Amino acid sequence: MAEIEAACARLGVFEVVYVNDGSTDATEGALVDLMATRPWLRQIRHARSCGQSAAVRSGVRAATAPIVVTIDGDGQNDPAYIPKLVEALDAAGASAGLAAGQRLGRKDTGFKKLQSRIANGVRSRVLRDGTRDTGCGLKALRRDVYLSLPYFDALHRFMPALVRREGYEVVLVDVVDRPRLTGVSNYGFFDRLWVGILDLAGVWWLIRRRRTAPVATEIKAPFGRETP
Repeated sequence: MAEIEAACARLGVFEVVYVNDGSTDATEGALVDLMATRPWLRQIRHARSCGQSAAVRSGVRAATAPIVVTIDGDGQNDPAYIPKLVEALDAAGASAGLAAGQRLGRKDTGFKKLQSRIANGVRSRVLRDGTRDTGCGLKALRRDVYLSLPYFDALHRFMPALVRREGYEVVLVDVVDRPRLTGVSNYGFFDRLWVGILDLAGVWWLIRRRRTAPVATEIKAPFGRETP
């Protein structure tokens, strides 16, 4: 938490929304203690564990700022990159909806890195999202753009493609990976493989079915003329 506070202090006024995804350990109490001396810290708790995409959605919905940065809670994401992501999104202007971190120096096991390399390669070929790594938890996004995306489990892994589907640009920022400090991965090889294939097919279908949204303008009666 100290690293996040130090990084966000560079941005001026900020808030941290910690999503407690139905933990059964002492997380809730520890956060309550931290909140007593940190007015910028908020805790959103799920009644039961719902997964990463649900946690991101709850956090973004609870956030009050127009730009939101997501970060994993296992310590692999370095909070020092938070200002860089926000600055990259700001510099790109309103046409950009997402600044996505892309990991360098992955600290995962060789097998997990192989899994990710295969999954990212297939996803990139099918969706043509121009992103080599969508699994990085560090992302800066415009809150309204995120809330306009179709919600489903594993949404966080397809965010660049879906943001581009909405007509926004995606900015890519290299970030250095760190070893996991806490917790264990909940993703196994076969469950990620089969679910990932179904998710990929679904996102491909959504992109193919995208139609240009009509520009709608309300025409009002001239001043002083009554409308029927």
